[in-house]
Amino acid sequence: MTAAPSYQPSLCNPLALSEQMYTEMARIYAATRTGSQIASGKIRPKVGQTPKEKIWTLNKSTLYYYYPQVPDERVYRVPLLLVFALINRPYIFDLRPGNSFIEFMVQQGYPVYLLDWGTPGAEDAHLDFADFALDYLPRAIRKMQAHAGSHAFSMLGWCIGATLAAIYAARHPDDGLRNLLLLTAPLDFTEKGAGPFSIWLDERYFNVDALVAQMGNIPGEMIDWGNKMLKPVENFIGNYIRLWDNLDNPGIVESWQAMNTWISDPVPFPGAAFRQWIVEFFRENKFIQGELRMRGRLVDPTHITAAVLNIIADKDHLVPSCQSTSIMDRIGSTDKELLTVPGGHIGIMAGSNARKRLWPQMDAWLSTRSR
Repeated sequence: MTAAPSYQPSLCNPLALSEQMYTEMARIYAATRTGSQIASGKIRPKVGQTPKEKIWTLNKSTLYYYYPQVPDERVYRVPLLLVFALINRPYIFDLRPGNSFIEFMVQQGYPVYLLDWGTPGAEDAHLDFADFALDYLPRAIRKMQAHAGSHAFSMLGWCIGATLAAIYAARHPDDGLRNLLLLTAPLDFTEKGAGPFSIWLDERYFNVDALVAQMGNIPGEMIDWGNKMLKPVENFIGNYIRLWDNLDNPGIVESWQAMNTWISDPVPFPGAAFRQWIVEFFRENKFIQGELRMRGRLVDPTHITAAVLNIIADKDHLVPSCQSTSIMDRIGSTDKELLTVPGGHIGIMAGSNARKRLWPQMDAWLSTRSR
């Protein structure tokens, strides 16, 4: 016996159908209004909201302190320093309330410090990796040690910030660095075939000297455009389709706006550092080979002796895992761990699942080494 077909009540009830149509039209109107407000800039997300204190500056760089939000007896005595890349704003560590790594860590009891490199001007085009890793970073660390009253400290570097942290760790193994966390760290460029950058940055097609000579600092928008071209459909189309499909969901809209605000807020890459990154790191791969020289001395990764947690993203299209994993065989640390996390370059740390997935693992690893 064939079952009788089911009918939506609204199809047989004009009043119910009218109510559904009215509800849907109201939803579409509200979504369209939200979209227009976003496009016109009338709705702006609040980012970097965790309370902080400015404790040190040098040129454009600033060191911020975030106090632990727990009773004194639960505060870790080893502070944590956060170091981000030179080409983006560091408030990705503190994106928005409820989705902030800094907020999470101070709630666990860590004294957290954030080094903001600032926005370089034309007068800073001569700054290179030695200036940042061997001048600015050590000075910020000495200020943090004095402020925290602790010689021992932990440091988390993300992306090129991890490269700078690794350089510091190799040159200053005895200056208090106890724990080093490397997050999606571009350190080894042996496999040049790992992605389009191997073609785009080939010296046959890309004259980095001419570009730096012409522009000085490299505009952040140019770097951002290159990164987005790795996944053009997703970045230029799919990103906005996802927003359109969820304009009636305030939580998703707020999250999208916060992330898009950060992505659309790059900073210039100092010219000398950009040239060094392309030539000495990407093309010549000097760091992982122990051939990188700064201020007349080798930067040897075997001199890294701090405990190391090396975190890679299994779907990272900006820093493929092959650029991060080999450092484990080069560093001199006896306490070292490689952690692979599902997700992409930014999503593993700032995505909606980071609070449940990665942050607790970082806390668990760091807590036992921060007493």
